[in-house]
Amino acid sequence: MFDPVSLSYQYIQGEWRDGRSETAYEDLNPYNDEVITTIRLASREDIDEAYQVAAAAQEAWAAVNPYERGAIIEKAAQILQDNRQAICDIIVAETGGSFLKANIEVDIAIGMVREAAKVPLQMYGSIRPSMIPGKENRIYRIPIGVVGVISPFNFPLNLSIRSVAPALAAGNGVVLKPDMQTFMSGGTIIAKVFELAGVPKGVLNVVVPDIAEVGDAFVEHPIAGLISFTGSSAVGRHIGEICGRHLKRTALELGGNNVMIVLEDADIDAAVSAAAFGKFMHQGQICMCLNRILVHESIHDQFVERFVEHAKGIRAGNPADPSVNIGPLINQKQVDKVRRFIESAVAEGAHLALEGSIEGKVVSPYVFTDVKNDMTICQNEVFGPVASIISFSDVEEAIAFANQSEGGLSGSIFTGATERGVQVAQRIHTGMIHINDQSINDEPIIAFGGEKASGIGRFGGEWTLQEFTTVKWISVQSEYRAFPF
Repeated sequence: MFDPVSLSYQYIQGEWRDGRSETAYEDLNPYNDEVITTIRLASREDIDEAYQVAAAAQEAWAAVNPYERGAIIEKAAQILQDNRQAICDIIVAETGGSFLKANIEVDIAIGMVREAAKVPLQMYGSIRPSMIPGKENRIYRIPIGVVGVISPFNFPLNLSIRSVAPALAAGNGVVLKPDMQTFMSGGTIIAKVFELAGVPKGVLNVVVPDIAEVGDAFVEHPIAGLISFTGSSAVGRHIGEICGRHLKRTALELGGNNVMIVLEDADIDAAVSAAAFGKFMHQGQICMCLNRILVHESIHDQFVERFVEHAKGIRAGNPADPSVNIGPLINQKQVDKVRRFIESAVAEGAHLALEGSIEGKVVSPYVFTDVKNDMTICQNEVFGPVASIISFSDVEEAIAFANQSEGGLSGSIFTGATERGVQVAQRIHTGMIHINDQSINDEPIIAFGGEKASGIGRFGGEWTLQEFTTVKWISVQSEYRAFPF
């Protein structure tokens, strides 16, 4: 049921079939480059068909009784739970993530689906008074129509399902385009889950194309009323420009350049433990990962010493080994990119406090000190297991450093005085920030999203409902209205 062979097809109109592209894609295990499976890719014609059938099926799906629609979504959560091990095995093999990461991803996805199951019963409207005698103003919350979802390779199950589940629950049709490198974890697993849950044929479709072949066809398609995209800021800008020209709505969750600020009264050991998780979880390939660790000068040396020792103990290697926490980067291009960041840091004068290693696609932890906030490694999202530690003299300098970035997604502050931490947090230009915790947090009922170049819109709870629905004003004139001509 959840095996690579059965999941290696396009899912259109409730049918599992080959794509119309002449290209077959080999899905590789990033650790050893072994072929997991092969899929015949989707063409522009497949994308068009997926949108057409989603539009055709959407109206009937939106008319399904809200209790029934919610029950179908809730069933999907149980299917995820019942098939946890098989799904985790695919996530580990396809993404290079550890079993810890895979189970966290499934847990979050289950929570997202269960929260989405409430959406059908939250789509209530209101009746408002009118300036005009005899008129009643009604506000209805309704589906957008068809939503296009584009998801990335790093947390593909979670980052697909957080849009797919609420969009479906609200009565929309959905076309999902996962990253080709993780098309099962981010795409066809989700199609199978909702197929088994009872979502009618055509409502959800999954297409796996090569962008080099289909270009912007997925985003430009006239049927898509909203494009929900998670990925880099550069690609997000491109998608935003296209949607602007076509007057489409967007929900964009983009890259981050997240900081941890460790104030002078912080618990150093707690901060070190949190920083190591926030930096090295899933090889640093998470938009919420720490990119810069700012430590007060009075405790800087102690922090660095303990952080380096902690990092030395993190095991890197084959993610299929349960004792491994750092697996491979997703592809050689990412490895080369991380290598260039390491080289630039050395060239710009940073001190290599811990020199890791690069073996194949596995990069063990690197730690830099004597880092300046304007260095290349600090002004770009590294997306790899490379930590940059910056010393600061006072809280005003730390706040300035934190805000000197295009990114504004997540962050962290460690302090012995909670309310002082909150006051500092309020001055950091991010969508999310956490006191005495690391930066990687995601919960189904909380507003998730960034500021500045880190995105537009929010996921989670009632904010998700706002993203995937629209409102309509219907007025009813119940008595004669006199007009001036």
